[in-house]
Parts: sequence; structure tokens; C-alpha cells
Amino acid sequence: MPHDTPLIATIVAGLGLAFIFGALANRFRIPPLVGYLVAGVLVGPNTPGFVADASLATELAEIGVILLMFGVGLHFSLKDLLSVRAIAVPGAIVQIGFATLLGVGLAWLLGWSVGAGLVFGLALSVASTVVLLRALQERRLIETERGRIAVGWLIVEDLAMVLALVLLPALAGVLGGVPQADDHASLLALPASYGIWGVVGVTLAKVVAFVVVMLVVGRRVIPWILHYVAHTGSRELFRLAVLAIALGVAFGAAKLFGVSLALGAFFAGMIMSESELSHRAAEESLPLRDAFSVLFFVSVGMLFDPFSLVSNGWPILATLAIIVIGKSLAAFVIVVAFRYPIATALMISASLAQIGEFSFILAELGVGLKLLPEQGRDLILAGAILSILLNPLMFLAIDWMTPWLEARSAKASPPEEARPIGPATEPGQVASVTASPQKEDDPPPRTALTGHSILIGYGRVGSLVGAALKQAALPFLVIEDADKTLAKLKAEGVETIAGNAANADVFSAANPEGARRLILAIPNAFEAGQIVLRARAANPGVNVIARAHSDAEVEHLKGLGADTVIMGEREIARGIVEVVTGTASAGLEEVALTPEIKPQAV
Repeated sequence: MPHDTPLIATIVAGLGLAFIFGALANRFRIPPLVGYLVAGVLVGPNTPGFVADASLATELAEIGVILLMFGVGLHFSLKDLLSVRAIAVPGAIVQIGFATLLGVGLAWLLGWSVGAGLVFGLALSVASTVVLLRALQERRLIETERGRIAVGWLIVEDLAMVLALVLLPALAGVLGGVPQADDHASLLALPASYGIWGVVGVTLAKVVAFVVVMLVVGRRVIPWILHYVAHTGSRELFRLAVLAIALGVAFGAAKLFGVSLALGAFFAGMIMSESELSHRAAEESLPLRDAFSVLFFVSVGMLFDPFSLVSNGWPILATLAIIVIGKSLAAFVIVVAFRYPIATALMISASLAQIGEFSFILAELGVGLKLLPEQGRDLILAGAILSILLNPLMFLAIDWMTPWLEARSAKASPPEEARPIGPATEPGQVASVTASPQKEDDPPPRTALTGHSILIGYGRVGSLVGAALKQAALPFLVIEDADKTLAKLKAEGVETIAGNAANADVFSAANPEGARRLILAIPNAFEAGQIVLRARAANPGVNVIARAHSDAEVEHLKGLGADTVIMGEREIARGIVEVVTGTASAGLEEVALTPEIKPQAV
């Protein structure tokens, strides 16, 4: 058996060192991605010791980008995408233009050509898919309006970069570079003989063709495949089908239509989201998404030469200023100009204040076409790594700045309070609240309910609990952050509070001081524990009911103050025992909560 295994060595070294330095970063309260980047620097060619295969690491990282965009597509419908087109399209175009002009200006100061400045500026204008989505996922913002704007903005940037990658080879001779030889192995490269407008027309036609194929054919075929495989009963085949669809559509989109891999994967996920099995598909692809996205950060670190910080000191600082300050200010002004809240503008500014994978591709293409000097590629790599390192600090900064800026820009007239309709606290009535129009970033209006139940999460478990509370004629409200679920609950007349219950403003809006019980139907025990602590601080007498998946989670939640913790596996076993022995098992006839939620106990 041969021992020269660069693929295995790259994966082992990348994931192993990423784990070690990620854990160290987490220990010192630094974002783990900083540790992943450090791991990449250590296994890269610019530091002594073991050197991983950079080309293999880049391809593995590309798989991570594909799976990550596929996962975002699973939670992002076409309706969501179209709902933000009014700001995402003009905003992204203006921001790309502004950042490109700043890049051209810096290139002029460095003595480069206009063509070099154009490539350099474009590379600085596009944000990293992985970094932006990681930041939104950590803050559970993907399915919010702010998240949809940021993702829509990112998609427009991706489309613009696809167009740039196609046009640059055709324009290389005009811009002072060396025209690229015709390469028909990939339809992304079109012959310069087509002319500029011919290349643009063919590119747009291929993108439109891809979208049409996905909407017409993919909308029928992809859900059908998922349902067929699900009916086989094989979890292994289902997981394989999900991965095959994600990777296959992404690769086919790049080869046949000239669309980026990330964009192809996004559309595959968006089409799959229309299937009832989309949640299961997201769960099955999550482990691989996390693992390969780590390899993305490792691959970025491998490209970085730490000694360039000394040799290119001020140009690196200027490049970083364009990425972190110039792009952020442009995005902030654009979003505010569209009359969105300051918090939304700040969040989008922070999300876009970094660069990533498309920047590297543009830099390599520019160097290959003799448009961009190698110094430009080094500046782009340094700017990418430093901006990725600073990005978590940007989010911390906006968390600090938002209240201050909102206080200064607050209007003289405060928003009207929510007005309850009818005696919402009477048993047998599901409360509803009508409030004045409210911006998403404003604190949610406080409920008028008292003596009620606060139900956290409305998934498979939460929906069953909610149905039982309705049947028992008990007043309750739901805290949920998924837009589709919120819309369904509002249509049913159930009072809702949008957001994460771990957020102080969101939880306070549920009036925990006046609540009778708190029901945690979310599967995340760590997050549930934070909510338990917040509930106990607000109302020591509230009855807290939670769910868990292991004995350790039961003990964890009990230790934080939960009164009752239901472990799913125990309830399943209890039901099986009842069927086998014919003996009634306590709790199964009571929706597995507590006796006091039954109508006669009220």
C-alpha cells in the first residue's frame, strides 16, 4: 500500500490543527475561526515544518462553500429572495462600484496599471460566503429580514463576480494584460472573438437558462427524488441523495451554465426547500458542512505569508481600510438611504466588511492574465485574513454602537404600545395582539397576557404542545424565529413574539414576571439553559418544563432550575413498555408535560 497520501495528510493536518487551535481560541474567548486560520498558516508553505497540499486544501474548501450555500438555500425561498431585491440589487451594485474605485485609487498610488486596479478593486468588493453565513448562523439571523437582505446582497455580488470572471479574459488585451488562450474545457471561459457585448450576452443567457431549468425542471425533479428515497426507509440513501443533489447541481451549474459553484448549490437548496423533507435534508448535511467549512479557513491560512506584514506594511493597512471601513461605510449609507433601521444597516455593514473565496479566484485570474502584479495577490490575501480575523470584532462593535446611535436618532414620538383584543387572559381564548407598525430591529411589544404559558419553539415538539394547550383552553404565546412558522401561527390567531428567547428584549416581551409556566420545546440544551436562568431571575415561581436528549442534559437543566425535564428516549421506552405489558404508564395520556396543564387542574 503506497504511503504517499497527500489527501489524507491534508485532511488530518488541517482538521487536527484546526481543532487544537480552535479549542485554544475558544478557551481565551476568541472566535474559533481565528484558530482555524492559524492552523492554515502553520501547515502552509510560508512557515517551516509540515506543508500540506494547497491545491487539495482549496478543493476541499470549495466543497465546504457548496454545502454551506446549499444549507442556506434550504432555508431561503424564492419569495424571500424577491422580497429584498429592491435593496439587495442596487445596494450591492453601488457598493461594488465604490469599493472598486477605492481599489483603483490605491493601485494608482502603488504605480499599477488601470487594469490591475480594476481587478484589485473588484477583488476587494466581494464578501466571503463562508464568513458572512457563519456570522448570520451564529446569531440566528438567516431567516430574519436582515439575514435575507445580507444573503440577497451576497447573491448579487456572486452574480457580478461570475460576470467579471467571464469578461476579464476577453478584456485582458484592452486592459494591458495578456489575452487568455481559448479554453473550451470549461464553459466559464468564452473566446474573446465573441466581442465584449457577445460575451456579456452569452453569459446572461446562460445564467437565465440555469435559473429557468432549476425553476421548471428542478422544482419537479429534486423533491420527487427526495420523496422516493425517503420511502425506501434507508437513512444512508437519503443522506447520499442530499449530498449528490447539492454537489451535482453545483458542479453542473458551473460546467454547463458558467454559474459559480456556490450559486448553483444555493439554487439547489432553495428548490429543495419546497419539499416537506427539507428540514431532514438540512440535518443530514450539517456535519459535512461544518467540517468542510473549517477546511476553507485552513486553506485561506495556507495562502498567507506572515512576513508580508513587514515587507508590505502600509499597503496592507490601506487594503484593510478599504475592506473594513470603505465597504462598511458604503453599505451603511446605502441601507440607511433605503430607510431601513440603523441596526439593520450596521449588521449588513459588519457582514460585508471582509473578503474571501471569490477574491482569491479573481486575484489568481488577474495574475495569470498579467493584469495584476503578484504584490496585488499578496495584498488581497493579507486583507482577506486580517478582515476575517477582525470580523467578529466588528459585530461586537455594532452591538455596542447600536443602542447609542438609535438613541441619538430616535424620534420624539415613541411607537404605540401593543393593544390586546378582548380579555386575552381568560381560559379558553387564544390571545392576539394588534400593534402599531413596528420595525424588525425595534424591541417587540410587550404582551398583555398574565397567568399564561410561554412556549419556546414551535417545531415538531412545540407544535404538539401548542395543540394540547389550545385543546386545554389555556392562554399561551409562542416565541419563534422562523418566519414561515410565525406566519402560520399568526394566521391561526396565536400570539407570537419573533426572535430568539435567549435575547433579553425578546424574552422580556413575553412578560415572564406574570407567566404561570415556561415550556422549552427547543432541542438545544445549552440555549435552553440560558433561557431557564433568565426566567428564574425574572420570576422565581414560574414552572419551567424543558426537553432533553440525554441524562447529562437532564442534569444540566435541572441544575439551572428547571422543574420538569422530559427526555424523549425515556418517553418512547415507557410507551413501548405499556404496549408490551398492557400496563398503563403515567404521563403518556397527558401529552408528556405535567399534570397541571390539564384543564381540570387550572
